[in-house]
Amino acid sequence: MNSSIIRYILGSVLKLEGALMALPCLVSVIYKEEEGLSYLVVALGCLAFGFLLTFKKPKDTVFYLKEGCVSTALSWIMLSIFGCIPFVLTKEIPSFTNALFETISGFTTTGATILDDVESLSHTSMFWRSFTHWIGGMGVLVFLLAVVPLSGGSNVNLMRAESPGPSFGKLVPKLKTTARLLYLIYFGLTIIQIILLICGRMPVFDAITTSFGTAGTGGFGIKNDSIAGYSLYIKWVVTIFMILFGVNFNAYYLILYKKFKSAFAMEEVKAYLIIIIVSVVCIFFNILKMSTSAVNAITDSAFQVASIITTTGFSTTDFNLWPEASKTILVILMFIGACAGSTGGGIKVSRLVILIKSLGKETDSYIHPKIIKKIKMDGKPVEHEVVRSVNVYFLTFIIIFTVSVLLVSLENKDFTTNFTAVAATINNVGPGLSKVGPICNFGGFSALSKYVMMFDMLAGRLELFPLLILFHPAIIREIFSSKRKSRV
Repeated sequence: MNSSIIRYILGSVLKLEGALMALPCLVSVIYKEEEGLSYLVVALGCLAFGFLLTFKKPKDTVFYLKEGCVSTALSWIMLSIFGCIPFVLTKEIPSFTNALFETISGFTTTGATILDDVESLSHTSMFWRSFTHWIGGMGVLVFLLAVVPLSGGSNVNLMRAESPGPSFGKLVPKLKTTARLLYLIYFGLTIIQIILLICGRMPVFDAITTSFGTAGTGGFGIKNDSIAGYSLYIKWVVTIFMILFGVNFNAYYLILYKKFKSAFAMEEVKAYLIIIIVSVVCIFFNILKMSTSAVNAITDSAFQVASIITTTGFSTTDFNLWPEASKTILVILMFIGACAGSTGGGIKVSRLVILIKSLGKETDSYIHPKIIKKIKMDGKPVEHEVVRSVNVYFLTFIIIFTVSVLLVSLENKDFTTNFTAVAATINNVGPGLSKVGPICNFGGFSALSKYVMMFDMLAGRLELFPLLILFHPAIIREIFSSKRKSRV
């Protein structure tokens, strides 16, 4: 285990977090709020610890996938711990457990909250809370690779550990260029949404924080009713951009380089859009009779489908009151999630497509035992290793989900609450149903349940294995043996 490079990466992440905390400090100056002092103290602390960890550059900069996974998992845990401290210092979320839950929910772009009254927060804390979505949306290590000179081809292992989806490939030959290109697309779409929201007469602060939540597909609102109180125009802008941020970013790369045919031929993107259209139509007809108008029905159905499938979590209505068929569709969408290579969570559409094709292949083998058939995506054969990883991912997901529901159920809450609370956290969605519906929150759970769901949020965002690897006996032995060697 190359512990020196892990230490260096963790230090770089801390310095990055300290630098990013300068923005909420600026917000506190603009709104003349004292809470900015707490953010400044934590920012300076992050920078100090970061410089201590990166003072000595490692001689060996080569690291493998296991170091990439360990670095990624520890980075996100450390990021969340330091990121929650300002909430505790300002006493806006005095409980460390609650502050950590809120921060992990922010960075993992889950959007599940423990707050009863979001509007009671200072502008400084509301900004940081929404900004964590934007930071976590594309990935903090992807950002690190884009701006920090980490040498060596091994950097691909960091990106593989953090990037969502069943497989990872560079858009361009140089990894740093890939990271910068991803963030250029990400930043550009965010800016466009901010401008469009301001054109709809949304206050600048609201437009920025809402765009952060949309871009990261996070869903922390700055209003107690989320997006419900805004105009029809604003709701549709947010709906469209939620869908756009749920698209595989490879499609935008292809569009930028005028490879339109390849972009629109991507099977995953087509399946993603078909699922959205079918879901919107089904829910529209299901809720039409209980809506005030057809316009509101189509707006609410489109908004909530986009919000849930992209795992954003914004809401325009209390869908907990919708008919059972509509609620069932939303729960299914929680698990499907957005495209691989997007900022969305869930199992991912690409995995679903591969699983369905694997099922078709297996069925064909029963009818034609001698048939030789390759699973293909976008006209290219899918390697057996990718199919195997999808199957293992799916099995691991079911195990973690089942154990989590069992642990959370020890509180004796109703099954719908327990099931959808875990579904909403492991899929990084945000709101569930019943007692964790869009007008409720997660504050009523015990500390044990909150830590279970914090684990689920991190596991879901990091595609399970980078977090699970921390608990592998071999990794634990290597970590402790490397510590003993450093002491000697």
